[in-house]
Amino acid sequence: MDRVLIIEDDELIAELERDYLLAEGLDADIEINGRKGLEQFLKGRYEAVILDLMLPGKNGFEICQEIRKRSDVPVLLVTAKKEDIDKIKGLGLGADDYVVKPFSPMELVARVKAHIQIHRTLKTGKGEKIIQTGELSIYPDAYLVYKNDSPVALTSREFELLAFLAKNPNIVFSKERLFDQVWGLEAAGDASIVTVYINKLREKLEEDPSNPRWIKTVWGVGYRFQKSGR
Repeated sequence: MDRVLIIEDDELIAELERDYLLAEGLDADIEINGRKGLEQFLKGRYEAVILDLMLPGKNGFEICQEIRKRSDVPVLLVTAKKEDIDKIKGLGLGADDYVVKPFSPMELVARVKAHIQIHRTLKTGKGEKIIQTGELSIYPDAYLVYKNDSPVALTSREFELLAFLAKNPNIVFSKERLFDQVWGLEAAGDASIVTVYINKLREKLEEDPSNPRWIKTVWGVGYRFQKSGR
């Protein structure tokens, strides 16, 4: 399991971030002191670092600079400040991304996963097959979706449903077939839940969920993914 280091002095925020990471299959350690956080990074093995800027002991800029001297692991800066100068300074020191509080924990996790995947791909030189349709980019192996180059925060089940449809474009699937494919033949529940998840996907992906471009309803039959998005 990939492990992330959270260096954040607000324990409630840090624990929330860890809970969302765990829910998405990532492990996480928390350190609330900047100096100790850097020490923890140096003695541990992490796939990414979520780094607050305002920290006791050593600030995020200093930590980012020290990490970059030793490692190319993805670093995502988190701060309450909105000034561009801090963003420019952080990215100039080698940070990979920048998030301003308050932020969506799911968006933060999506960004963490994206940077881990990008870093791994660059290291190995192996890229996964990407499903590209219009402004949507779907990464099946990494459980990531981008729209206009911005990550879309999906739950694991939402992603699995989208990925199955996208891998089989222009084919109409009944709710029952989708339930069997995504939830599993032995899953307990009602196939009507598929409609709930289709609606959630449309809300997150479509400009106009009532007139969807990608996930089409075929009345009386089921749903299909229209790859052209038209």
